[in-house]
Amino acid sequence: MLRTSIASAFRQIQSVVFFSSSTSGSFDTTYTEIPPYPVEKPQPLETRKARLHYQSRKRGMLENDLLLSTFAKKYLNNFSEEQTMMYDRLINGPSNDWDIFYWIIEKQPTPKEYDNEIMDLLKKHAKNADKVPLRMPQL
Repeated sequence: MLRTSIASAFRQIQSVVFFSSSTSGSFDTTYTEIPPYPVEKPQPLETRKARLHYQSRKRGMLENDLLLSTFAKKYLNNFSEEQTMMYDRLINGPSNDWDIFYWIIEKQPTPKEYDNEIMDLLKKHAKNADKVPLRMPQL
């Protein structure tokens, strides 16, 4: 009985989601843009750094999570306010994780607005010249 009611509820949800007239069949499910984060919102430096540590680990794509979280653990606490803002703009500006990843590994050129000392440091970090195993830090 329970299995039947769950299956029935699921079919009803599917019909609403997939056949709703509001989507008109033109809703692109292959790409979902991340809502912009208000980077310029005034925030104490230590609060901003704490948020960035978390966001670096939870960016969305595992490859970026690994690179950004280890980068943040290694460098973020020593960043000046200006450097912290550059990093904040970098990880919260672009909505596509693949863009950030390709810039970091230098598969695509970095746009001018993100081509700065922080990106240079991040690219160097990603090269991992010392071949140190990277593990995501604990939250």
